[in-house]
Amino acid sequence: MPDWSTCTREEALRRLRSDAPRGLGIAEVTQRQHRYGLNLLPTQKPLSLWRRFFAQFADFLVAILLVAAAISFSLGESTDALVILVVIAINAILGTIQEYRAEKALDALKTLSAPTARVIRDGEIGEVPARKLVPGDVVIIETGDFVPADGRLLETADLKIDQSALTGESRPVEKKADSLLDGEAPLAEKENMVHMGTTVTFGRGKAVVTGTGMYTEIGRIAGLIENAGESKTPLQGKLARFGHQLGLLTILLCLLVFFLGITKGNSFSDMFFLAVSLAVAAIPEGLPAVVTIVLALGVQRMARRGAIIRKLPAVETLGTATVICSDKTGTLTHNAMTVRKVITGSNSLQVSGEGYETVGKFTKEGKIMEPADDPPLSILLKIALLNNNASLAKNNGATQVIGDPTEGALIALAGKAGYDKKGLEAALPRLKEYPFDSKRKMMTTVHHGNLPEWPDGAGARDFLMTKGAPGEVLERCSTWLGYDGIQKMDPGKQEYFLNENSKMARQALRVLAFALKPLEGEPPENAEEAETGLVFVGLAGMIDPPRQEAGQALELCRQAGIRVKMITGDHKETAQAIAREMGLAMNDDEAISGSELDRLDRQELRERVDSFSVFARVSPEHKVRIVEALQARGEIVAMTGDGINDAPALKKAHIGTAMGLTGTDVAKEAAEMVLADDNFATIVHAVQEGRVIFENIRKAIYFLLSANVGEILTIIGAMVLGWPLPLLPIQLLWINLVTDSLPALSLGVEPPERGTMQQPPRGYQEGIFQRGGGITIAVYGIFIAAITLLAFYAGWQESTVKGQTMAFAALALSQLVHVINFRSLKESALRRGLFGNRLLLVGMGFSIALQLTVLLAPFPMSIFRTVALASGDWLLITALASSTLAFGELWKR
Repeated sequence: MPDWSTCTREEALRRLRSDAPRGLGIAEVTQRQHRYGLNLLPTQKPLSLWRRFFAQFADFLVAILLVAAAISFSLGESTDALVILVVIAINAILGTIQEYRAEKALDALKTLSAPTARVIRDGEIGEVPARKLVPGDVVIIETGDFVPADGRLLETADLKIDQSALTGESRPVEKKADSLLDGEAPLAEKENMVHMGTTVTFGRGKAVVTGTGMYTEIGRIAGLIENAGESKTPLQGKLARFGHQLGLLTILLCLLVFFLGITKGNSFSDMFFLAVSLAVAAIPEGLPAVVTIVLALGVQRMARRGAIIRKLPAVETLGTATVICSDKTGTLTHNAMTVRKVITGSNSLQVSGEGYETVGKFTKEGKIMEPADDPPLSILLKIALLNNNASLAKNNGATQVIGDPTEGALIALAGKAGYDKKGLEAALPRLKEYPFDSKRKMMTTVHHGNLPEWPDGAGARDFLMTKGAPGEVLERCSTWLGYDGIQKMDPGKQEYFLNENSKMARQALRVLAFALKPLEGEPPENAEEAETGLVFVGLAGMIDPPRQEAGQALELCRQAGIRVKMITGDHKETAQAIAREMGLAMNDDEAISGSELDRLDRQELRERVDSFSVFARVSPEHKVRIVEALQARGEIVAMTGDGINDAPALKKAHIGTAMGLTGTDVAKEAAEMVLADDNFATIVHAVQEGRVIFENIRKAIYFLLSANVGEILTIIGAMVLGWPLPLLPIQLLWINLVTDSLPALSLGVEPPERGTMQQPPRGYQEGIFQRGGGITIAVYGIFIAAITLLAFYAGWQESTVKGQTMAFAALALSQLVHVINFRSLKESALRRGLFGNRLLLVGMGFSIALQLTVLLAPFPMSIFRTVALASGDWLLITALASSTLAFGELWKR
C-alpha cells in the first residue's frame, strides 16, 4: 500500500489515471472492477457443524476410550461399549455447542463499509453501491456520511472526520486537501487522507479513491486480525498437558497389568476386562463436561454483573491476568468531550459533570456560582450555545451528540446553567454565519435579539458572536468584558488570558475563546472585516475525562497485584494528563509515543515494556507489538478496547475485552469478553469471578481425581492380593459419570473464600496440582481404596457378586460424602458450614437417590449385576462412607 499522503493532489490523480472534474469513465470503471474486485472484505468459510463435532474426538483421552469401546464390542460386551460411546457422544455435543459461535470479525468489518457513495463518473454526480467503487473514482462526502473507501483529498470545506474507531483519537480531525506529508506521519495525523469506516462530522470534501477492500486501512487491520492467531488460555494448556500425561500413564498401567496377568496364566478375556476396568477407573470421563458446565455457570454469574463471555475457556484467564492493557478513549474515559474549566475576566470556575449530560455545577473555590451572579459567564454560555451547529439527542437512555463533539460539550455546558438551545435560538435567531476555517481558526455567527446581561442596557439589536483558538481571538479583541462592564484590553490583561490558556493546555485541556460585539448596520460580507474590535468574554477548557468508577477499579487492580497500562491513539500529553488524574502514571518517563516505540527493536521493547504505563499515538501494529512483548515476559495479558484499531490486539491477547455499548462490531467479535455496561470496574468483578472459577474447577478436579485414584488402587490392590475383580467396568462408568459428576458440578458454584482479591495472580506456569494438591489426591485415594476393599472383603465372604455390590455401594457413597471435604482445600468443612452451598446438598441428595435406585430396583440391578444387601451390610457401608469426612478433617489439620 503506497503512502498517498506524500503525493500532491495532481500527482495522485496522475498515478491513478483519473480526473477531478470528470472522474472515471464507465468503461474504465468496469475494467478496474475486474482488476481490483469489489470494495468488500473477504469472508472466511466457517467450519461446518459436522467438522466441529468430529474435531472433538481428536482428544487423547477420548481416543483411548474409543479403542476400549471397540474391543469391548468385539468381545461381545455390547452394554459396556454402548455406555462408553454414549459418554463420548455427550462430551462431543457439549464441545460442539461451546464452539458453535464462530469468529465474525471480518463480517463485522465488512458491515462498516458505507452501503452507498456519491461518485463523479463521466462528469456526472451519481449514487452507487459502495462495493462498486474502484481506485481512481472521485467521491463526494459531507456531514453525516460514512467514508466509503480510502482516498486522497482533492477539495475540503471545513471538513472534519471522526476517526476514533480507527485511531482512538477522541475528537474529530480537521482535514486539509492542500496538506503534504513527509511519509513519517502516523495514521492519525494524515490530514490529507480519508479512510473507509470513519465518519464525516462537519463540512464537505472531494477525494480520489486510493484503496478499496483489503487495500484500505480497515482491510489491513482485517489482515492483522486474521494473522494474529489465538492464544491458548492457561486452563486449556493445563488440561491438555494433564490429559496427555494421564492418557500415557493409563496405557502403560493397563499394558503392565495385562501382560503381568497373562504371564501368570490368566485368560486373555479376563485380563482384557481388567485392563478396561483400569482404563475406565483412571480416566475421569465426566471431567470435560464438569469443567465446561462449571465455566458455563460462571459465565451466567458474570453476565448478571455486566460481563458477557463469548468463549467459555477464557473465563478463568482473567483470574490469572497480570497486566490489563486498556484503551483510553471510551474505556478509561467517556469518549465524550466535557468542559472542566471556564475563565472569565472576573472569575476562574470549575465545572462538574460528565459527558454530554446537562447535570453539573459551576464552582469557585468550592462555592457554587450561578450564571446570574456573573454576567460575563452568562454571556459566554449563550455564545457557546448560539455559535453552535451541533445538537444533543437521547439514544437508549444515553445522551449523544449529533455533529462536532466539541460543540456538543458546549451545549452540555450551557445546559448545566439551565439554558435551552431551541429556546435561545428562537429568542436570538441567527442572521449570518462566517464558517470556521483553518486560517482564521474561528467561527462567527450574527444574531438579532436582546442580551439583558450586556452592560449598556436591554434592547433588541444585532450581536456578532465568535469562538475559536485563544491566540487568534485575543488578537482581534480591543476590550474585555468584566463584572463591572467593558474595559480596555491592556497588555497585562491579554497576558493573563494567555497564561490561563497555557495552564489549561498543560493539563491537556482543549481551550476555546469566546468574544462578541454589537453590530451597527448590516453585517460585513467577509469574516476578516467582521472579526475586528471584539469584546473578549472568556475561555473554556475541555477534555474527554476519565470515568470515576475506572479510577476505583484501578485501585482494586493494584490490590489484586494487576498492573494496568493505557494504550491510546491520542496525543501523548493528553494521555499523560488522564493517567496522572487517575493515578496511573505520575512521571513523564512512564509514557512513550508510537514514534518512539518505532525506534525500539523487539528485544529492547521486551526489556523496557514493563517500565511504561502509557503508550500514546499508537497504531494497530504497535498494539500487537506491545501485547507480544508483554507475553514474551511471561505476562498474562488482558486487552480492553472499543475501536476498530483495537481488534488485532484484542485477538492476540490472552483475553480480549470489548465495550458493549460504544464498541464497534469489529472489537466485539475479536474479543473473548464484552462489557455490556462499558464499565471498566466490571473487569475487576470478572477478575474475581475468574479466580473463583479456577479455584472451584481445581476443587472439582481434585475431588474427581482422588475418587479415580481410589478406584485404580482398588483394582490394583485386589490384583496384588489375588482377589477377584472388585468392581465391573460398567459400575466404574456409572460412578464416574453420575454419582461423581453431580456433586462435582455443585463445587463449581462454591462461594468465594476470604481474601480472593487480596492475593497476587496465579503464575502462568502454576499447575493444577501445585500447593500440595498431588499429595492430597494420593492420600484421599489411598483411604477410599482401603474402605472399598474392606467392603468388598466383607461381602466376598458370601459371594463375589455380593462383594462387588458392597464395594460398588461403599465406593459411590463414600465419594458422595467425600465431596464435602473439597468445599475448601484448607478450611475445615465444619468452619465453612454445611449450608453455604445448597446446590451441593441437592446434588448429593439426587446422586444418593440414583445410587440407591441402582442398588435396590430390580431392572437396574440386572444391568449393573448387583444383589440385594442385608441391613447389617448397609450399616457397614454407611459407617465406611461417613469415615471419609472424618479422615478429611484429620488430614487438613
